[in-house]
Amino acid sequence: MKTLVAYFSASGTTKGIAQNLAKVAGADLHEIKPAKAYTRADLDWHDKQSRSSVEMADKTSRPAITDKLANMADYQTIYVGFPIWWYTAPTIINTFFESYDFSGKTVRLFATSGGSTIDKAVQDLKAAYPEINIQDGRLLNFAKENELRSFCGK
Repeated sequence: MKTLVAYFSASGTTKGIAQNLAKVAGADLHEIKPAKAYTRADLDWHDKQSRSSVEMADKTSRPAITDKLANMADYQTIYVGFPIWWYTAPTIINTFFESYDFSGKTVRLFATSGGSTIDKAVQDLKAAYPEINIQDGRLLNFAKENELRSFCGK
């Protein structure tokens, strides 16, 4: 079975880590793309009316995604990466989890953050999707190759 690194990146930070992780893990790479790209104004967490603030305040928010994978069944291990928003995963990650069948798969979470841990995101996702084998995650801010190797067991 194959390995996949799927990631959402609003500013490019998580994308860089995901690309490097995919190389180290020998994995395919898939971007979790919002149907409507986020603008700088959308990401202004100081503005309670910004798109990201509104989405994160609504636990039922499920931003639409594009470029869905046709071959999810081919993957056994899936690394899912995202920036930490409001101490947890962006709601687009819920959209991703709800778009596929994760039966029999192992999910490993990774994130980037300017100051938060990944702990609440892991807790929230495990609680929301108890049927998915979600492993504990790791912050991979500025991760070098040796840290990525350690994370993926290489």
